[in-house]
Amino acid sequence: MKANEQKPAVLWFRKDLRLDDNHALHMTTQTGRPVIPIYIREPPTLGAGSLGRAQDWWLHHSLTALQENLRRLGSSLIFRSGDALSVLSQILEETGADTLVWNRRYDPASIAVDTRIKDVLRGRGIDVRSFAGQLLHEPSRLLTGTGNGYRTYASFWQALEKSGEPPPCVDAPRAMNIPASWPTSERLDDWGLLPGGPNWAGGFSEVWVPGEASARDRLLHFIETAFDGYRRNRDFPGEQATSLLSPHLAMGEISPARIWQATLDLRGKIPAEDIVHFRKELAWREFSHHQLFHFPKLCSMNWNSRYDDFPWRSEPRLFALWSRGQTGYPIIDAGMRQLWRHGWMHNRVRMIVASFLVKDLLIDWRQGEAWFRDTLVDADAANNAANWQWVAGSGADASPFFRIFNPVLQGEKFDPEGRYVREFVPELSRLDNRYIHRPFDAPAASLAQASVTLGKNYPLPIIDHAGARQRALAAHAAMRGA
Repeated sequence: MKANEQKPAVLWFRKDLRLDDNHALHMTTQTGRPVIPIYIREPPTLGAGSLGRAQDWWLHHSLTALQENLRRLGSSLIFRSGDALSVLSQILEETGADTLVWNRRYDPASIAVDTRIKDVLRGRGIDVRSFAGQLLHEPSRLLTGTGNGYRTYASFWQALEKSGEPPPCVDAPRAMNIPASWPTSERLDDWGLLPGGPNWAGGFSEVWVPGEASARDRLLHFIETAFDGYRRNRDFPGEQATSLLSPHLAMGEISPARIWQATLDLRGKIPAEDIVHFRKELAWREFSHHQLFHFPKLCSMNWNSRYDDFPWRSEPRLFALWSRGQTGYPIIDAGMRQLWRHGWMHNRVRMIVASFLVKDLLIDWRQGEAWFRDTLVDADAANNAANWQWVAGSGADASPFFRIFNPVLQGEKFDPEGRYVREFVPELSRLDNRYIHRPFDAPAASLAQASVTLGKNYPLPIIDHAGARQRALAAHAAMRGA
């Protein structure tokens, strides 16, 4: 809150847009030195600085919230764009700072950027320090007995449990020393992160409020209303039974350690099975990052190279119908429309729509991964790629390829009253529960009563699931025999 004459330290924010449990921030403020917070919009790559259009929207609002929080401490956030090393070199020279701190990133492109920066700046006499805190574990340290990364989730989970509790969380600072003068800053509004024409993100605000305060509120609300019964209820998209913390985690507005700590406080208050299951969901995120760290090409190459020979099909028309939620299968269409409207999709439905694209349509998982990366507000290089490869059968500890979801049965099992479908596919909202997931089987009278005309206001199925399933199994068998 006050300026002093010590040389300042530069604090580089990345995907850790929070003040709470921010170890780089905590260390810097503990020294009493002036702190210059900076956010750099790096050139887009599949990793460092790479965001889709939906996450651009989130980033704008998240940075706005972080700036407001810093200003309450008398500080500010400097915005710059360009190559990170060039920008940081310029900031260090402008301000006379001799220290640079950040919290570590774990995707390959980011690691390459950060390693280069450390090497160059340390060679110039700059004290460069990095801190953990974005994950519960350090992928470089949690290793098998042979010194390798874990290949199955079960063994990874056991190792994570045995590694002990994460380090204690650190609270947000109550004050920050500021430099005698501030470097110039670009204007966030000039970055063009928000939609410039039609506001395709208009529906995002129906669900989301980006920022650290919202992340904390979301966690508290989940604990109070949905944690009890989580293990069973989380699979039903028509119920408000998931934490909705994934976008906040993806942008680092809350740390996984802070969420993990909240589960410790619930012991004895709710069933242990709910706590363990939720923790395992956090651990699945960790396992995804673990995979990407040890297999840097996870986003673009099959983890299991046998799938390099899989006979994917080029189907632009079918891909477009899938992406717009016009497949004729209500649970698929509801999921894809929820994705477009809210920038998010329920996890159970993500598996169903991914299975449909990869196995019913035989479209390469990488096309689906790219679409999700651009349209999800919680897009994450590790989670996105690992989950798509899990569904495709090509990933680490993946679902067997022959596990092909039937979209009708999945809808009837997990959305039995059609609540989810009725919300996102309103043209079917008046259809009887018996046919809400199979309108193509409904009698003409039921369709007429519900004002549904198949092929006009709701599409007929773009593919027969039973036939598609046999085709997928034959393609897989051919690959195995190649």
